[in-house]
Amino acid sequence: MAMEKSDVGYDAVVVGSGYGGSVAACRMSMAGFKVCLLEKGRKWEARDFPTDCFEMLSAVRLENRNLGLDLGSKHALFQLHVQGDALAATACGLGGGSLVNAGVMLPTTVRARRDPKWPKQWEEDWDTCEASASEMLRVQSVPTKFWNSKIMEGIVGPEYDKDPIKLSVNFDIEKLSDSRANGSCLACGNCLSGCPYNAKNSTDKTYLVSAIQAGCTIKTECEVQYIVRNYRDDSCKDDGGFKRRSPSRRWLVFLNEFHYIEADIVILSAGVFGTAKILFQSQLRGLRVSHKLGSGLSCNGNYVAYLARSPARLNASGLDKKHFPNIAFQERPGPSISSSYTSSLGFTIQSAVIPKSYPSFLFKGITTYECQSVHGFLYNFTYLLKHVLSLNQGQDMVLNAIGHDDANGKIKFEKDTNQISFHPPHDRLLPRKVEALRKLAKKLGGVLFVPRLRSTSVHLLGGCVASQDLSSGVCDPDGKVFDTSSPTGTYPGLYICDASLIPCSIGINPCLTIASAAEHVSRRLVRDNINDNVKNVGIFVVGEETKRCNSIVTTTEIMRGQVGGMACTAYLKLRFDDILRGEVGGYIECRAIETDKMYVIRGEVDLCVTDVKTPYTQYMHYYLVVGASSGSRYVLEGRKIMNPYLLGMYVWRESTTLNVTLRKISDNMMVDEETMCVKGKLRVSLFELVKSICALRGGYDRFKFIYRLMESLFRTYIVQAPRGSLIHSTPTNLARPEPYPNSTTHEIKTEDDLTIHCQHWECSQLKQDKRKYPVLLINGYATESYCLPTEKNDLIRTLLKDGHDVWLLHARVHWSICSNQFSVEDIGKFDIPAAMNKIIEFYGESIKVHVIAHCVGGLAIHISLMGGHVSAEYIASLCCTNSSMFYKLTISSSVKMWLPLVPMSMAILGKKNILPMLQESTTSFRHRLLKSIARLMPRYEKCPFDECQVFSGIFGNAYWHENISNAMHHWMNKENLPKLPMSAFRHLRKICNAGFIVDRNGNNSYLIHPERMALPTLYMSGGRTLLVTPETSFLANKYMKMHQPGYRHERVVVDGFGHSDLLIGEKSDEIVFPHVLKHVELAEEEIGSGYLRSRRECDEGVKESLAWSVDLYEDEGGFGSWGFCLVIGIVLVVILFRLFFLSIFCL
Repeated sequence: MAMEKSDVGYDAVVVGSGYGGSVAACRMSMAGFKVCLLEKGRKWEARDFPTDCFEMLSAVRLENRNLGLDLGSKHALFQLHVQGDALAATACGLGGGSLVNAGVMLPTTVRARRDPKWPKQWEEDWDTCEASASEMLRVQSVPTKFWNSKIMEGIVGPEYDKDPIKLSVNFDIEKLSDSRANGSCLACGNCLSGCPYNAKNSTDKTYLVSAIQAGCTIKTECEVQYIVRNYRDDSCKDDGGFKRRSPSRRWLVFLNEFHYIEADIVILSAGVFGTAKILFQSQLRGLRVSHKLGSGLSCNGNYVAYLARSPARLNASGLDKKHFPNIAFQERPGPSISSSYTSSLGFTIQSAVIPKSYPSFLFKGITTYECQSVHGFLYNFTYLLKHVLSLNQGQDMVLNAIGHDDANGKIKFEKDTNQISFHPPHDRLLPRKVEALRKLAKKLGGVLFVPRLRSTSVHLLGGCVASQDLSSGVCDPDGKVFDTSSPTGTYPGLYICDASLIPCSIGINPCLTIASAAEHVSRRLVRDNINDNVKNVGIFVVGEETKRCNSIVTTTEIMRGQVGGMACTAYLKLRFDDILRGEVGGYIECRAIETDKMYVIRGEVDLCVTDVKTPYTQYMHYYLVVGASSGSRYVLEGRKIMNPYLLGMYVWRESTTLNVTLRKISDNMMVDEETMCVKGKLRVSLFELVKSICALRGGYDRFKFIYRLMESLFRTYIVQAPRGSLIHSTPTNLARPEPYPNSTTHEIKTEDDLTIHCQHWECSQLKQDKRKYPVLLINGYATESYCLPTEKNDLIRTLLKDGHDVWLLHARVHWSICSNQFSVEDIGKFDIPAAMNKIIEFYGESIKVHVIAHCVGGLAIHISLMGGHVSAEYIASLCCTNSSMFYKLTISSSVKMWLPLVPMSMAILGKKNILPMLQESTTSFRHRLLKSIARLMPRYEKCPFDECQVFSGIFGNAYWHENISNAMHHWMNKENLPKLPMSAFRHLRKICNAGFIVDRNGNNSYLIHPERMALPTLYMSGGRTLLVTPETSFLANKYMKMHQPGYRHERVVVDGFGHSDLLIGEKSDEIVFPHVLKHVELAEEEIGSGYLRSRRECDEGVKESLAWSVDLYEDEGGFGSWGFCLVIGIVLVVILFRLFFLSIFCL
């Protein structure tokens, strides 16, 4: 069924709603784009703005880095940032700074537009953009001259020019008689704390209204943390139980570590600090931005002072609504700023009305100091008393100086705290501004309080400045963010559209300049994307912020270990919304790979994954896409594997050990063969596990989470009940891939007068000048590993395609022959020599044969060679899988062989030691007894097939079930092995206990003849230990390099494979067989060229073999570590006693 189109997901996401974001949202919505605007703050109605000191203090957030203070809500209307000798004030809410500024709209100064940093492209339509912004903001002139303006006009000197000031405020004289009029300025003077009468034309009442009407979606209290590229990644896979969907959008906009929104276009308009912080955090996750990020900060030459105790009638304090009936409109304070004067020295001075809700005492002696003081203690005390009695209203005023600074400030990001820090620019005119303010204060007869800090700014600019190239800026004049790694120069669909891109100080209130720049960027943005196929393209959002789950449990998890031999630590945040399934955030530290933290971009976890191939096994899967500041991306896949082995004796180790693979991926999220891929293990310590439990959050749901998790572990380890629907392939639905190649069966008489079989496939390729040597395949104990009719490919067909004739030996251990009394030595002494003689007879004396042997077959070929029964002269090469002249078992298998279980089993069988394996076959009491005991044997993987249970009880698990297909599993158990000859177990037990090949009497008759092994070898082991350990191939390779250094000797450990699945696995033809073919091909080349290793190479080989003391692939304890040996022994001893008494009974 086709997936329905979701209602969420957007063509464009706009971050921020000030003079930049609101413009972009409006213009794009009106152009037909599906737009979502995200605002960190809340929506403020007129009635919500603070009207007294207490409300004002609750609407302020203070971040004082000097004192380490962080007070107030993150959604507070006023955001004060104090650091070093600088203070910066910003606003937070739907409408941004337009909510609480004076609304002064002045055209951009000529000096700013002539600045060398000013983008030339802006001049092409700047006047048009200014006019458009003025129209949308409904800019109006002040209708009357208020007292404050009259006072300022009277005291400024001839060196000041009066600016024709306009405001984005509604002045409707006709409605002024009605004090309850809404939408018209009442001249209360409270503009700087938010207009309580909806008279200010802030962006939420202008641009955003039009945007909403055009279909824009607005979401408040959604703080964007970072953005990342949405590469075409794993979303189309269904791996590890995670359902994935094809991506359709360019960008992921993260609201937190778990929730994000997808969009084709992202416009960053979060203000100077907000935009820089988003880009800094995005840079840590792989966004390659210019090194100029954070540079070019300007405070617009801001310097704010406080004038107090003036005897003049300043009328510069805000009024409450109750005062309106008694005061005429012209007599009221008026808008906060109604006059502006520019000095010939290059700066502007404006007087401002103090809102009623401002705690003015903070501005007199606490955050400021008296610049000039001529009064004594008695005067100050009298003034304070008058202030308490409200007898000196109207005598205070704010003076704001604006000018041109050097715009060389800096914004930095502190990785440890995830906070930004800033350093203000140098202001050459600051002394002159202070002197000018002192002169004005002297004329007014008041006391001037100047800030204790060097810089006090409410007009932040820059930090992500626009320029012609990335060497001097972060974005181009059209707002496109530079991509340092892209040949096109900019990121597709990523824009900056706020005060951050202004490259220099403006010298006057920058509101109209910011809106004009936003108009320019928006026009280019619409023009560049209107024809792109970015609309209605199958939208989806994962973890979108409006999605809420019935139950959410969160916790943290810290895992430490090694990946590729390098120290690695994962600091993860887990969020479960589906009991045992959820999302992952956090970061990974692996300094050897990335010097900085690698942050999780997208992560999923499932604590109870099941597989129909292994219904008794529980998996915990982790899938993390991580990004680094270098721009590289990695995928970390990990899983915990929990098997019902020995009733939960391994529950601690298995549930706290994560087997991980870390892969570096390209920009298109594809894994190249040459990219890095390392494996390792991460573990949770007991202390960290306790911390994770204590960190659980989620109310009652956390107890439900713990219960479900413990229930799943109890079911896995104690109850051992299968999960999910078991797939039992039957002969009717086992479709053979294609007809198997025709072969000829040769009956061969051995020296001890036994008839064995050898199946021969001739290569159908055209005869070549020099044909490749044939290959002899020798199976393991009774089972078939090479001729697999259920698979699309097997080793026989692979060798045939490569041009080799193939001979498959059915020795006396094969079920079709089933000799009743034999040993492994008999196979090597009689069967293999007979087969070799047949091949030599077929091709001639000059022939050489490649031998590939598995398990017991590998033991037998080494007995043949080292016993002198077959000459190495006829062997072109030797390849053994999980066997050699050494035979090292896992601890549990070794204990099973050490105990007298084999002798007692043979005693139960008596003379009829061929065991019927099929469940429906007719069996004797002795056979049924032995099979019932085999079912009781502990095994690492349980299986619903009775034949598989019996076989693994006798031998141990021969393969990892997840590696083989269902058809293969059915064929192996229901068709391939109807009978199992047991007589060779006596000799096999002696070999296992010795750890190397011995004769039937247990004597070392073979390892003493290394000179008979003059041939190239390849020994292969499974990296995921099962039955036989990698030490088998390690010792063999070391032995051959030491004793036969003149030949090439290789060793391969194939990760993820166990024992027989090396040859019968679904992906063996892709992963394992290439190693075999390469070995065979090199051997033929060496024979053809007569190559022999030089003396120097021989000496180096000997040195190398002597230098090795530890196997790099040694399993760290495996699943049979000595810590549990005693437990295994006890379990097996109990079975041993049962066998003992039953064998006596049978006799």
